[in-house]
Amino acid sequence: MRMLLKMNIPTEAGNAAIKNGTLGSTLEALMSNLKPEAAFFGPEGGMRTAYLVFDMKDEASMPKLTEPAFLLGANISLTPVMNADDLRKGLSSLG
Repeated sequence: MRMLLKMNIPTEAGNAAIKNGTLGSTLEALMSNLKPEAAFFGPEGGMRTAYLVFDMKDEASMPKLTEPAFLLGANISLTPVMNADDLRKGLSSLG
C-alpha cells in the first residue's frame, strides 16, 4: 500500500543530530529502508520536516521502517495515499 510518512524533527533534537553528525546518516538509513518513490524536505511548524511516499508491502515492517526516525526523536504520521491513477480507478468503481 502506498503510504505517506510525515516526519517532524524537533529543533533541539535536529540540532543535536547535526552537531554530532548523525542527521545525514539517519536520513540515509531511512531512505534506504523505505526506498521512497518521492521525498520532500522543508520546514513545518518550526521543525525540520520530511514527506516520504513509499510502498508498504507488509504492515509488520512498520517498526523496522520507522525506527531510524524515532531515534531522532521525530514525530511521525503514516497515512495511506493514492496517486491520480489510483483515484481515477477508485472513482470509476463507484459508478
